[in-house]
Amino acid sequence: MGGDGMGDGMGDGTEEVDTSFFDHPHPVLRRWRERGDGAHRVRILGEAPLEGWVITGHAACKAALADPRLSKNAATEAFDRRGGADEGPGPGRALTAHMLNTDPPDHTRLRRLVQQAFTVRRVAALRPVIAAHVERLLDGMDAVEGGEEVDLVAEFAVPLPLAVVFDLLGASDGAAEILAAWAATLTGEEGDGEVSVGTAEALVGHIRALLRHKRTRPGDDLLSELIAARDAGDRLTEPEITSMAFLLVAAGHQTTANLIANGVHALLTHPEQLAALRADPALTGALTEEVLRHESPFSIATMRYATEPVTIGGTTIPAGDFVQIAMLAANRDPAVFPDPDRFDLTRPTAGHLAFGHGIHHCLGAPLARLQAEIAFTALLRRYPGLRPAPSARTAEPHWRQNPRHRGLRSLPVLLR
Repeated sequence: MGGDGMGDGMGDGTEEVDTSFFDHPHPVLRRWRERGDGAHRVRILGEAPLEGWVITGHAACKAALADPRLSKNAATEAFDRRGGADEGPGPGRALTAHMLNTDPPDHTRLRRLVQQAFTVRRVAALRPVIAAHVERLLDGMDAVEGGEEVDLVAEFAVPLPLAVVFDLLGASDGAAEILAAWAATLTGEEGDGEVSVGTAEALVGHIRALLRHKRTRPGDDLLSELIAARDAGDRLTEPEITSMAFLLVAAGHQTTANLIANGVHALLTHPEQLAALRADPALTGALTEEVLRHESPFSIATMRYATEPVTIGGTTIPAGDFVQIAMLAANRDPAVFPDPDRFDLTRPTAGHLAFGHGIHHCLGAPLARLQAEIAFTALLRRYPGLRPAPSARTAEPHWRQNPRHRGLRSLPVLLR
């Protein structure tokens, strides 16, 4: 297997890609996109292997994200038949009965009910809460002596969205052990950003206990509002609330942690852009959007399943195959973003697909953007001397070996 991530062709025409893909995905994705046939059949190795058709061009990805023939329900059912959620130990359906895994009409119903609780007002009201968490984490890092390295992933990028989402659910009290277990899963040397069975079971148990508490003593929090949400007599079931809370933690923390870490890494490796941002802090919003485009934190969308033959570009994907949509590739398509590999805070970024498109567009996108804006602003204001640690200057960045999450395992920096 080649060092650029290329692997050997398999007997069925599938290209096998080795784990070097995770450190250098863009040349591989560019090669697939430039083939011009719309979709490429691959198997990506690693700790969370991925197999199926990968779509890479911006127009093709945008169309596929909204194509009802690429089904979420059918993907979940097919995954289960192959030995997925309900086979073996673990919480199974308690984690998967949410809107990200469903098609209309189930998706329409679930999203409508969840949107009643996940309002613009509730997200906006979190600004002071987020700012307080940011300052608390920065205060903790202040104890580090000058010249001593800090891992910005473990100390800042991961704990911030974890704390915010637990506040959102009204779960801060008594959540320390769950937060610690989750953070250990994400930042451990062998972790890939996914959730172990043990951590998932602990979190589901905590959510269920919290649900019992909220049903008798509701508060001003998202979980209480999910319990109360009704639409013409309809309401969320207990498994739906449990899995939705799990989704908010899983999707909410991973995407935001990657967004923050990828953004700081991009600034530190593009000092001219960091200087421009320091000269004009109003560019912080542009920074967030350019990071979402340039190093999309959720790189390949959750799997879909072709319920009938689907032709994309010059390729027909047979019914019964899994389909993967690579936002990481779409967001560097030169047909939409000129000179796409250049990191540039002044470029137009409208149309990037980092948060998806269509009915599954990320409901938590405003919250992720808000956390990133507050985090970038406070971090750069507190540490004008922020720079890569010597270890980071002498070694390549270490990315998670997970095809869905584009995020650093660690980001060693010097604060002063």
